[in-house]
Amino acid sequence: MNAFIRTAALVAASLAASVPAWAQNWPSKPINIIVPWPAGGPSDIAARPMGKGLTDALGKPSVVDNRGGAGGNIGTAMVASGAADGQTLLITSSAPIVINPHVYSKMTFDPLKDLTPVTNLLRVPLVLVVHPSVPANNLKELVAYVKSKAGDIQYASAGNGTPQHMTGQLFKTTAKLDIVHVPYKGSAGAINDVLAGHTPLMFDSTVAIMPHIKAGKVKAIAVSGAKRSPQLPDVPTFGEAGMPEVESYAWYGMFVSSKTPKDVVAKINAEALKVMKTEAYQRVLKDTGSEFVGDTPANFNAFVKAESEKWGKVAKATGAKVD
Repeated sequence: MNAFIRTAALVAASLAASVPAWAQNWPSKPINIIVPWPAGGPSDIAARPMGKGLTDALGKPSVVDNRGGAGGNIGTAMVASGAADGQTLLITSSAPIVINPHVYSKMTFDPLKDLTPVTNLLRVPLVLVVHPSVPANNLKELVAYVKSKAGDIQYASAGNGTPQHMTGQLFKTTAKLDIVHVPYKGSAGAINDVLAGHTPLMFDSTVAIMPHIKAGKVKAIAVSGAKRSPQLPDVPTFGEAGMPEVESYAWYGMFVSSKTPKDVVAKINAEALKVMKTEAYQRVLKDTGSEFVGDTPANFNAFVKAESEKWGKVAKATGAKVD
């Protein structure tokens, strides 16, 4: 019996010692960063400098692998069902994490159960813009104008289930507007039609729409952040304009498989935060109008759950569906 107890104790000690070894050995091979969107999209703005920063800091190559399709679901599913060793990271916008589960009738994964949040990487507000021909220069005037057209006004978005689409739905229900959603395959097409006056208004991130605001090709009406954007200091927030309920962001975060050991998640988080504090990544934050949003896995997890609950309510209230 004593021999059995000693053996059991040795096994237990060995298992306990092996847990931190995961983190000590990470990364043991090149890091694969899955971006579930086509190359050149906004998620790449966060993924590529993060990949380079991790390579420089850890001495292991980081490869960004763009796996677009199904509103981000295809690439996200790869990580959700993949190896739980921390060697494969997911960097994505919020859509497949907190919006798609509420607008797709079928999902092959549950992001809240199958993925572990590591840290937020970027968070930028959306801007409501209109074509210069729209006779409105502030939110009150725009709401009055849309209501006067009784269902004859459309708003463009980067696609069904995107933050742009759902923020438009949030605006629609908050202001009680009869307005038609026109989805496009990405921001570029939506912006082009708004610039041409085919669709009078849209929501988009400061990253995508800022050059056109500065060029005077669209008018900025309000920003969806809790405070004014440093890039648009003269444009009020929805809260300042009387609609505090309309608060949303285009955010981009890092995730791993939910089966990844906690000490490995902690190590990845620590290394990611170091990269975010470098001069190169700080430049990304400044250029996109994002504040520093690096966080602990626990805090980011709470944020993700709150976002999922929020957009679930919007989807239910508006009946928004993709398929």
